[in-house]
Amino acid sequence: MSLFEGRTAIVTGASSGIGRATALLLAEQGAKVALVARSADRLAQVSDEIGADRSLCLPTDLMDPAATKDMIATARRKLGSIDILHANAGIYIGGDVADGDPDDFDALLNTNINGVIRCVREVLPTMREQGAGDIVVTSSVSGHQAIHWEPIYSASKHALQSFVHGLRNQLGKENIRVGAIAPGVVLNELWGATDPDAIAKSIALGEGLHSEDIAEAISFMLSRPRHVTIRDLVILPRTQVI
Repeated sequence: MSLFEGRTAIVTGASSGIGRATALLLAEQGAKVALVARSADRLAQVSDEIGADRSLCLPTDLMDPAATKDMIATARRKLGSIDILHANAGIYIGGDVADGDPDDFDALLNTNINGVIRCVREVLPTMREQGAGDIVVTSSVSGHQAIHWEPIYSASKHALQSFVHGLRNQLGKENIRVGAIAPGVVLNELWGATDPDAIAKSIALGEGLHSEDIAEAISFMLSRPRHVTIRDLVILPRTQVI
């Protein structure tokens, strides 16, 4: 039997990067996956790779509370259950605060914090009814220490770390596991990395990670026996100095 045969998952930010890699891997390992992002076209491409029998495209703007609620309800109705939520969707802004646009900061904080919290809130009734569930939030090494070149992003990930830790304490006795995956530099679109040759060179030098490296770590977290929770998993490229 495949690792996640018979289980269902919602993956947000599934159109690219870590979300896409996680969705592909969970499906390969037997799960049925609801793919969530704003771009219907890009979700369709991921679904084509997985296969229509194992995937469900749910284009959604997670900043729209009603749309988020409808998305979770549709996933539950069409998949029959929600066993896994990978709350991954997020955006990145680096640079000096003095040079930034406060409206961009608001968009980042709303996406990276409120978008995650809303998704988690909406899956909890289903997971409680089932008596089990797994929630994995994409955090960052920036959530463990403030990094000077990305203070707004660091603030959003620190907030997620607090949320994950508090939520875990609320839900542990209900057989709902909550954890955070905290990567360092991942060479994907979020970081502006799109040139395959440049990515391969950086990977060989230990300067970055593949999105697939993070997906494999998430699969490991989810596949532990039910009495085991991995609360935080920090995963860095070999040479990253933090």
